[in-house]
Amino acid sequence: MKALVYHGPGQRAWEEKPRPGIVEPTDVIIKVVKTTICGTDLHIMKGDVPSVAPGRILGHEGIGIIEEAGSAVSNFKVGDKVLISCISSCGKCVNCKKGMYSHCLNGGGWILGHLIDGTHAEYVRIPFADNSLHPVPNGADEDALTMLSDILPTGYEVGVLNGQVAPGDTVAIIGAGPVGLSALLTAQFFSPSEIIVVDVDVNRLEVAMRFGATKVVDNSDGRSIEKIMEMTGGRGVDVAIEAIGIPATFDICQGIVTAGGRIANIGVHGKPVQLQLERLWIHNITLTTGLVDTRTTPQLLKTFEAGKLDTGQLVTHHFKLDEMMEAYDVFGDAANQKALKVIISA
Repeated sequence: MKALVYHGPGQRAWEEKPRPGIVEPTDVIIKVVKTTICGTDLHIMKGDVPSVAPGRILGHEGIGIIEEAGSAVSNFKVGDKVLISCISSCGKCVNCKKGMYSHCLNGGGWILGHLIDGTHAEYVRIPFADNSLHPVPNGADEDALTMLSDILPTGYEVGVLNGQVAPGDTVAIIGAGPVGLSALLTAQFFSPSEIIVVDVDVNRLEVAMRFGATKVVDNSDGRSIEKIMEMTGGRGVDVAIEAIGIPATFDICQGIVTAGGRIANIGVHGKPVQLQLERLWIHNITLTTGLVDTRTTPQLLKTFEAGKLDTGQLVTHHFKLDEMMEAYDVFGDAANQKALKVIISA
């Protein structure tokens, strides 16, 4: 089969790889129908995730059809079309029973495209299939549904829920990429009074306004802290959501959060940040970090099926599977290409 293979920082190839087979009785083999590229894949390409070994097939999102099923798989059968969760979970260990699927103790967690081969291929092996897949609803917009593999639960769980967004809150989202926009969409579940989105990309700020932001801040001049403090009468924001993963954007969050406020870090950081603990402690600031657990995917699926979550608007580009290299080029040059999420179809 053909697959997108990581060969070290800055090196990738679309090449022939062996088709995966059943390893454990809880596995399934899926023919990939739709997949997409994540900002985390770009972090891997930059060398920010050293646990990804050269030779790994990347990708942890997608929709596919089950072609083989292990003997212990009971919730799915050959021929089922399924949504692939970015997190694999045994469902039985202590952490999984707490809903901390990202820290599955039996070899699950974020493993696809990380510790085992992922979805940027014609076929993929999914461990713990009963707990790591979701049926595709009949008639669903599959491009839009693919957004529920990772970015929607990530923005919702690690940003909105960890940040404890509540009615009347003033929320700032630093970064209007796909995950930041997912946090914007799901923050509206809780009726905050203001959602301020910060970015340096004017196109993405325009998108944020269409998605429901009440105000946007162009940070190309580096004055976003000053601008937000002016907007809030010097008070700052109740919730600051970091959705990029660089020291400068984390510093913005520290500079704008109000007393008693929350900083929810979503971004994948490849470098250390300077924690301003001397200021944060005396202002009763709560700081949260996290890897998505995908525990909210069933809830988001119901909202999606009800037509109350328009994730299709995140999709800006379409490619065929054998155009994977071009898709990476476009997604990696998102500002110039005006790219949000790319859909890659078999």
